Amino acid sequence: MSGPLIVLVGPMGVGKSTVGELLAARLGTGYRDTDADVVAAAGKPISEIFYDEGEDHFRALERQAVRAAVAEHGGVLSLGGGAVLDEGTRALLAGRPVVYLSMDVDEAVKRVGLNTARPLLAVNPRRQWRELMEARRHLYTEVARTVVATDERTPEEVAQAVLDALELPDAPSSGRENTRMTEQGPTRIQIAGSAGTDPYEVLIGRQLLGELPTLIGDRAKRVAVLHPEALAETGEAVRQDLADQGYEAIAIQLPNAEEAKTVEVAAYCWKALGQTGFTRTDVIVGVGGGATTDVAGFVAASWLRGVRWIAVPTTVLAMVDAAVGGKTGINTAEGKNLVGAFHPPAGVLCDLAALDSLPVNDYVSGMAEIIKAGFIADPAILDLVEADPQGARGPAGPHTSELIERAIRVKAEVVSSDLKESGLREILNYGHTLAHAIEKNERYKWRHGAAVSVGMVFAAELGRLAGRLDDATADRHRAVLESVGLPLTYRGDQWPKLLENMKVDKKSRGDLLRFIVLDGLGKPTVLEGPDPAVLLAAYGEVSA
Repeated sequence: MSGPLIVLVGPMGVGKSTVGELLAARLGTGYRDTDADVVAAAGKPISEIFYDEGEDHFRALERQAVRAAVAEHGGVLSLGGGAVLDEGTRALLAGRPVVYLSMDVDEAVKRVGLNTARPLLAVNPRRQWRELMEARRHLYTEVARTVVATDERTPEEVAQAVLDALELPDAPSSGRENTRMTEQGPTRIQIAGSAGTDPYEVLIGRQLLGELPTLIGDRAKRVAVLHPEALAETGEAVRQDLADQGYEAIAIQLPNAEEAKTVEVAAYCWKALGQTGFTRTDVIVGVGGGATTDVAGFVAASWLRGVRWIAVPTTVLAMVDAAVGGKTGINTAEGKNLVGAFHPPAGVLCDLAALDSLPVNDYVSGMAEIIKAGFIADPAILDLVEADPQGARGPAGPHTSELIERAIRVKAEVVSSDLKESGLREILNYGHTLAHAIEKNERYKWRHGAAVSVGMVFAAELGRLAGRLDDATADRHRAVLESVGLPLTYRGDQWPKLLENMKVDKKSRGDLLRFIVLDGLGKPTVLEGPDPAVLLAAYGEVSA
């Protein structure tokens, strides 16, 4: 019987997504979540579907998503908590390797707090959770081949129990290493599509260029490889390899770093595409750092109103930030990334071998985005950096792949539910409001990560002065960032210019300045229109 290798069912909050991704990584296969498919089809979060159209409409979307996923997906599949309510779905699951992940109410309290973010738990969460389980437990058991209890178990332990129960090939089990790439293949992180866009995968591993023809596909006749001048040999090697595969491949050389992000460079690329007869079925490949992938994505978004593109990031910054999420753009004299489009790639290949020759300052710059992910969503990142700050400064460190994977997973979860920065995605701009102002003030000669580091210290001080953030977490910003060699201060006499620059930040609304701050570790929120005196005081804490 074709179909998913594993199907996970169970109540909301049991950890199906986390365990599913671990299993997919362990087995070297893809991961798919029908809740993410529903969100993509509806173009809005599940809670909004419930409130706007009602549960019946959501269940109809869910039925369609389950049928499509079971028919199309051959990896690990997670179903929403109520998917088993549908008789047709239960019949569809008959005879398949279904695993019921169970937990009791006390475990649910620890994991999700039974808060009102769950649409079916909005009045009396504890009682309603019990009622939901009484209605569904026998259905979970009915469709399941096996039951795996998750109470007081780590996700890695649950994943191992699932593999044992289904007698699937085992993999090394040493803590978080379970979620890292194995000999069976690279780690694969799925980014859910949204209205008008397709889902795609981020692959993390080594020697991944062999995956490129598969992502390009058979429909493409021509491929344009965009690369910076500094990677001329790499760009030509990729072009030649694709030519050997039968594609009409051209290489387009871009200026290095932020100098590539201009309308003149984009126009040069458009001219090259036009001269080679580039059509809508052809593909652009961006090989390089964040500036290169920004330009490659923007050129792809604007040529013929949108062609497919693939990101091959070669820096830490590009892997964990620029290449994931579909933000593309160029700079203008008025500011950074003010012209662009949301145009997700068809795939992202994060080949860790590219980092082996990365200059230390460039590597450390990328660490700012990884540390940002730790403060806004995954504190385990901070623990790993603090355990070995020197190791975190280079690719030979013991936690390199895990740090990169964790940061990508944070961004993947955010952009899967909010592609166009209409809400949740704004949290990824933590530290970026001041950072972009500094970059503009320095005419983009500062590394992005260095500016983000100063911006995060500023945001932490702003949160502290606004009464949002505790002293320990604010101070931890300085300690962690400094430990890997990132800057904490900027020129004190530049505040008036920086303030003007921040007024054209993408998060601003009219004349209202908006900042992402923390209410606590892993609790980002928006601070609107802070008192100018508070802003000045916060900047005083980062003034050199």
